[in-house]
Amino acid sequence: MTDSNKSNDCCMDATDSSISASDAVKMIANQVSPVTGIEAAPLRSALGRILAQSIHSPINVPAYRNSAMDGYAVFGKDIPTKGSSALKVVGSAFAGKPYAGQLNRGECIRIMTGAKMPDEADTVIMQEWVDRQGDDAHIDNRTKHGANVRQAGEDIQADSIILQAGDEIGPAQLGLLASLGIPEVQVRRRLRVAFFSSGDEIRSIGQPLEEGQIYDSNRYTLFGMLTELGTDVIDMGVIPDEAEAIQAAMLEASKEADLVLTSGGISVGEADFIAEGIHKLGKIHFSKVAIKPGRPLTFANLGDARFFGLPGNPVAVMITFLQFVRPAIQLMQGKQSRLTPTLKVKAGTAFRKLPGRTEFQRGILELDEQGVLIVKTSGRQGSGVLSSMSNGNCFILLPDEAEHVRLGDLVEVQPFDLLRH
Repeated sequence: MTDSNKSNDCCMDATDSSISASDAVKMIANQVSPVTGIEAAPLRSALGRILAQSIHSPINVPAYRNSAMDGYAVFGKDIPTKGSSALKVVGSAFAGKPYAGQLNRGECIRIMTGAKMPDEADTVIMQEWVDRQGDDAHIDNRTKHGANVRQAGEDIQADSIILQAGDEIGPAQLGLLASLGIPEVQVRRRLRVAFFSSGDEIRSIGQPLEEGQIYDSNRYTLFGMLTELGTDVIDMGVIPDEAEAIQAAMLEASKEADLVLTSGGISVGEADFIAEGIHKLGKIHFSKVAIKPGRPLTFANLGDARFFGLPGNPVAVMITFLQFVRPAIQLMQGKQSRLTPTLKVKAGTAFRKLPGRTEFQRGILELDEQGVLIVKTSGRQGSGVLSSMSNGNCFILLPDEAEHVRLGDLVEVQPFDLLRH
């Protein structure tokens, strides 16, 4: 890391009314609750939605005893204890076309994978172990009694719970529901999230830039992250640094949405009116978190809505969203709480760190020449260097008490792909 990674943010006193990252997560969890609206969703419209009710299977899966492979269905008692014996082949069974006759001792049928087992048969001998000679099938003692048969309800038993309330419906869940003949499910309504940027220096894409102005990237990263989480987004644009305009936007957002997000305008600057608006409309729970980057993070109630005031720097926006807003959204969606897995890997480069704050450095997780997983820095780590997120594929989690990381030290990493849902 170069001197360009040192910002005013890193020189602030992390103990000045800041709470720890873990305390912030706990406080947020205590203040949010799932939305109450429930709606019926046809199966193909349910992808990405959160189940509002547990689902019981209406049928057994498999619905009947069937063959686990291509072979011959036999009585287990007809399998010789030694040597071989011949069974008469009296018919065939295919998936969807069962054998219609009755099977007797000394007889067998040719059977295909998934075909219904005759009521009398209890064992399938794989076709490679059968010597077929005309109408006779010669078998030996290699197959155990009861082998290669799927029992009814072996996978899922009728009336058992197959999906829990709070589960997210992904492609596998869609297929499972379809396999049970379930045409629609009860899901929680989508979470409504309103967001805007504030700052007289901010311009929307398509507008000309004047001296001292920048394009608004934060609304696009927020739109992307909110969309991936399956929320209904309300983009309120860029609000000028005027107390009345910001307060009006906050009031409108709190009436329209379950969650309100802003970026920028939450520090102690003369033109930062977000905190002023919260004091008039709601209640602040915390306004600083001992993390880097992203220390000026505000969490509050805003009427009936919950509110996050994110920092203005692009990287800090993404980090605070992924580490704090995302878990809040999942709780408000009614999603079952699951910890995001992390990995312990060797540092492929050294990392600079001072104790006192949790750091979320951006890294590149890759295999070294020996095929061992390592993590390297994704480049400059300043809170305005959005390319560190674009080029990286993981966060390197350095806890409060951690100091400089040396080459080869074990570090904890959080892959970006695990934070997308």
